[in-house]
Amino acid sequence: MATPPQDPHPAAPHGTPDAPLLTVRAEAHLDVDPEIARIGVTVTSRGKDRRTALDDLTRRNAAVLDLLNSYGDAVERLETSALSLSPELKDKGRGERVHAHHGSVHLTADLTDFTALGELTTRIADLDLTRVDGPWWALRPDSPAHRQARQQAVHEAVRRAREYAEALGADLAALLELADTGDGTPAPPRAGRTRSLAHAADEDTPAAPLDLEPQRQHVVARVDARFTMTPPRL
Repeated sequence: MATPPQDPHPAAPHGTPDAPLLTVRAEAHLDVDPEIARIGVTVTSRGKDRRTALDDLTRRNAAVLDLLNSYGDAVERLETSALSLSPELKDKGRGERVHAHHGSVHLTADLTDFTALGELTTRIADLDLTRVDGPWWALRPDSPAHRQARQQAVHEAVRRAREYAEALGADLAALLELADTGDGTPAPPRAGRTRSLAHAADEDTPAAPLDLEPQRQHVVARVDARFTMTPPRL
């Protein structure tokens, strides 16, 4: 088997006088508009017996689902994340006697149409025994903002390396390594509760839509880069 030709000038791990090594770290920061608003909806019920509580929970949950689905494509994703039905025992008396049953269903909805967000959250919060949490603002995992930040970080690494080389009277020669040290995108802060109601059916007029301002998302990309450069003029 033939031996592959050897590079007459291999790059040393720590550079050489003829090909000094230059290592830089760079990052890019972007502030962009969110793409998704996530809300949490908790539907509760209470009944003297298990079946009554379950039937009431089913009815209330169906009403919330119908309302969410009525917004069509504005709701990108809808999931049920938790269901519970538990007895409430009497505090006094001998033995364990069930006083009532409590039920709850937790839903999560992702919206992409922010113009409908305020109206939808208000209408859901106006339902009896229903709580709304959020919104939480976010970007999609494949958002173009992540790509843009990574490219800017690479451009910044090249620019910084070139400035160091020029300060020594040298030029960049070759790129040896480019390492993605990870996107430092922080998770959006947890938003406060939009509205929490145990009873809202006695309100005579519909509540006005909430005015919800999207929270800008901060995107960070970081890279480490190793270059060789021409011999400096010292």
